[in-house]
Amino acid sequence: MDTWKFYDITHREHVVCNPSSEEKLAQLVGLVRLRPGARVADIACGKGEFLIRLAEACDPVCTGVDISPFFIAEAEARRRARVPEAKIAFREMDGADFKPEPHSLSLASCIGADWIYGGHAGALEALSGMVEPGGLVIAGAPYWLREPSSEYLEATGESREAFGTHTSNVEAGERRGLELLYTLVSNQDDWDRYEGLQWFATAEYTRTHPEDPDLPEVVRRVARNKEVYLRWGRETLGWSIYVFRRPVSAGCS
Repeated sequence: MDTWKFYDITHREHVVCNPSSEEKLAQLVGLVRLRPGARVADIACGKGEFLIRLAEACDPVCTGVDISPFFIAEAEARRRARVPEAKIAFREMDGADFKPEPHSLSLASCIGADWIYGGHAGALEALSGMVEPGGLVIAGAPYWLREPSSEYLEATGESREAFGTHTSNVEAGERRGLELLYTLVSNQDDWDRYEGLQWFATAEYTRTHPEDPDLPEVVRRVARNKEVYLRWGRETLGWSIYVFRRPVSAGCS
């Protein structure tokens, strides 16, 4: 079935489409203190909640990029309903193809889709190249809470090298000359909400769309993901949003 249809179904109950929370998102917005007219880009913006809340808090010029036509449509509907005068442009496209002028943004973020750039380090490299000296780089990334079991790796298809630790995620930014300002680390409640809302959304979709020919695959995939999360993932994988600043003294190479 269509990948983006699957995520649309399973994330219908989500406001934040990653293992964080609305409370942590509000905290993040409070930490982002932009001048009016500051240029912002959010790669893999999902339903646009981060940019909409930034627009509610200040007056930036924002671009939100996501490959999902479902998420972009919902992001645009939310923008019209909540901040119709905001300077936000949502674009349906692959984040890897979004290439602003180097060092032209005040803030660049990719919160939960660092695979676009080949992983956390690649995302930091790309985002750092987008922001001006003194600009913010915000990245959301998983990390190992403990050494993953071979059964978990086999079940997920991930490699041990796919993720690092919380410390190594920070160090990846520091190696690129970025200054760590803050981390918003998800707790187990955040993870349970993120995963559980997918189960709930799937159950609701099953009840209301019994005729959908894709339904058996949706149910099968969600059931498998639930088993993997409860058996291994809940104790194995962590998540954090990392807030870095590009130093003012950094050269624009």
